[in-house]
Amino acid sequence: MEKKLYKWQEECLNRWQQSGCRGMVQAVTGSGKTLLALTAADRLLKHVDSDLKVKIVVPTGALMQQWNRAVREFLSESRKRREGSQVSSFTEQIGGTGSSAEHMSGTGSSTEHGSGTGNRRGRIGLRGGGYKDPTDCQYMIYVINSARYELARQILAELKEGKRIFLIADECHHYDSGENSLIFEFLPFIEPYREQYFTLGLSATLPSGQSRQFLTAALGRRIYSYGMEEASRFGTVCRYDVFHIRLSFQGDERAEYEELSNKMTHLYGTLVSAHPLLKKMDVKQQFELLRNLCGSKDKKIADAASGYLKLSYKRKSLVCLAADRIACAWDLVQRLDEHEKILIFGERIRQAEKLYKLLQEQYPGRVGRYHSEMGAQANKNALERFRTGQIRILIACKAMDEGVDVPDASIGIILSGTAARRQRIQRLGRILRINEGKDRASLYYLHIEETSEDVCFLPDGRENTMIELEYDSDWRRFFQSDYDEAATKVLGHMEKAGASEEQIKEAERCLNLGIVRADWKRGPDYVKERIRQAGSTRERNYWVCMERICMADSH
Repeated sequence: MEKKLYKWQEECLNRWQQSGCRGMVQAVTGSGKTLLALTAADRLLKHVDSDLKVKIVVPTGALMQQWNRAVREFLSESRKRREGSQVSSFTEQIGGTGSSAEHMSGTGSSTEHGSGTGNRRGRIGLRGGGYKDPTDCQYMIYVINSARYELARQILAELKEGKRIFLIADECHHYDSGENSLIFEFLPFIEPYREQYFTLGLSATLPSGQSRQFLTAALGRRIYSYGMEEASRFGTVCRYDVFHIRLSFQGDERAEYEELSNKMTHLYGTLVSAHPLLKKMDVKQQFELLRNLCGSKDKKIADAASGYLKLSYKRKSLVCLAADRIACAWDLVQRLDEHEKILIFGERIRQAEKLYKLLQEQYPGRVGRYHSEMGAQANKNALERFRTGQIRILIACKAMDEGVDVPDASIGIILSGTAARRQRIQRLGRILRINEGKDRASLYYLHIEETSEDVCFLPDGRENTMIELEYDSDWRRFFQSDYDEAATKVLGHMEKAGASEEQIKEAERCLNLGIVRADWKRGPDYVKERIRQAGSTRERNYWVCMERICMADSH
């Protein structure tokens, strides 16, 4: 029998089959796209009557290693299950009925990749990230930087030899333009071999417009979409809470922001007068046009475009590096459960380093960082220490947005926001993977009020919570109107009941923690059970306060 799939994966594979084993899938990070693709490859292997080469393209070396592990584990498990396995019949367009035993020969968990000689069926080869294995392995995993200049040629040559190709394009939104699109240079010559060519594009967020059209021509149309709300509702990812934390500029930051915005508005008017289509474009298209206009022969337009882009970058940096972010993140970490693992995402390395130093002083030896200036080995070590629990807090920049699997992280903090919906979903996906003992996940978005930085909205399923908070750096406090009102009632009742000063102080401590958590939203039955399970007096006190908040909030 095959490894058990989620219902969405089985439905998706059926649609893929009906589409001639070609198409793109949009599915939330952590929902099982890798297993989906490897099951598709396995089913093809069992039903074609000639050699099938599986080509997997990924954007980073980290993802290459992740796929390498996944393929090895999948092949090892398949080898144990394959005797007597039966799979529902495919449509006739796929091919014959080749033996699974023949196609899986030579596999085994001890095979890490395809170095060496001899029969390479069932073997794995890596290309990129320092690897240059022979390309005749049945499974080839390419980092896009290497695939650009060799994959198209290899695919066309193997098709001409009569082989069948299954191209898996992971994070396929990366391959729609520029040099990355060179991997599809074989497409004008593929028509005679169309029946030998199968595809599967994977992404959490497929692009739109011309980018979508290009990928559709290369990989097939979108055949399935599996979003965050569905994944949460059906238990594919764990339940989650999203917090939007509103921050303010400090000192002269607001005045500088407004000055930059006014200058940008003036330049934008000049550019729109010359190119009215700018108004009808989305942000990505606008910036592409502006970059092109920087080389315009019209010096006035070129200077306006160049000036606008420089001011835009400067304004973005001002918002990204606003002083309140570090203070808020530091105060937030102090209030979170000391047993939870925390991933902190930043946009700028110097910001990440500053927060790292502050947290390292507070939690010596329990904080790590992961970014491009650390080096591959240092990043690998930090991630491994985070996996094993040697460190509890990991601060990362964009290097972790794709290709890093951290299954037991339950809290994510977006230190500096991004307007890109794709990054938002990917970062949420980093903490939503189901893991034993993991009940819920929480994601905190820090954003500056009244700026170009959008407040992130993500769909909430029936059991997920969205909470708006405000942070005041002068008071070093968080505010939420409903919670604050309920907390005031709780403390008032305690004072009327004659509670001691020590009891009031302890209640204030617990309430100060609860405002940045969603425990008070869980309901009385959940809270009563946590009171019963509490392992210490401090923990019990916290849950008693949450029970009282629940009661006060309901009246």
